[in-house]
Amino acid sequence: MNNNMKPGYVQKIISVLYHFAVITFLIICSFTDSPLAQSVQEDNLKVMTFNIRYGTANDGANSWEFRKENVVKTIKEFTPDLLGLQEALKFQIDELMHEMPDYAYVGVGRDDGKNMGEYSCIFYLKNRFLVDSTETFWFSETPDIVASKSWGNNITRICTWVRLYDKLSDKDFYFFNVHLDHESQSSREKSTELLVRVMNERTFPIILTGDFNCGDENPAIKTILSSGLVDTYRIVNEKQLNEGTFNSFKGETEGEKIDFIFATKNFLVRQSKIMRTSYDGKFPSDHFPVTAILHD
Repeated sequence: MNNNMKPGYVQKIISVLYHFAVITFLIICSFTDSPLAQSVQEDNLKVMTFNIRYGTANDGANSWEFRKENVVKTIKEFTPDLLGLQEALKFQIDELMHEMPDYAYVGVGRDDGKNMGEYSCIFYLKNRFLVDSTETFWFSETPDIVASKSWGNNITRICTWVRLYDKLSDKDFYFFNVHLDHESQSSREKSTELLVRVMNERTFPIILTGDFNCGDENPAIKTILSSGLVDTYRIVNEKQLNEGTFNSFKGETEGEKIDFIFATKNFLVRQSKIMRTSYDGKFPSDHFPVTAILHD
């Protein structure tokens, strides 16, 4: 170093270099999936869909009491802004809400339109979103009649939707969450036809999550895609083997991806993944959750 260089001049050089390094780092991060890059894009929407397996199932070592902490850990690992749950019973929702107080939820039990039976509920960050309106309808010829069913499904199936105002982006959008029938193909097809009719009545952008109990090539999924929505996972991931999202508590990846996050084309898809998180070899549910990071 030149001994004649003044200390103040050295400090200025260090300051300039430091700020140049920070700006360069932020630019690099803006093209990555790093947490810092995500924080720069604060109005990104982090979306998760998760079939958590109903809590009264006699699953032995995989029963709810033994895995509920892992469900919470899995959700917190991704920290969604919006979360569509399937097969959630009221006591499970209450336990999740206790562990995740930053969220509120909308939804009702499918058996009585109140608290009984499985929910297709929607969790949302209560400090970010305001609820404008919400409803649940039944997949049947009489969708407004509680617990109604048609089209060959032996189990009642529902959809819950909510219109949300996003305080960060200053925009409104709809979020739909569904669980289609696992046995009746006719029910799946008729249900998605009804779903599309309901969605087409809305003018704001839409995000749709759920356990559809069928894969990409099923006519029910094609009905959704033909309505103008896109499969966010497929936008950023080419089709390949081992994309199955029903894992039987064993981590199996065979079969089809039956859990989806769809969105209207208003949303830019930044990322979408299947989370295969396990804890000491134990999986939090018999489904893998699917995630997406969107930008409107």
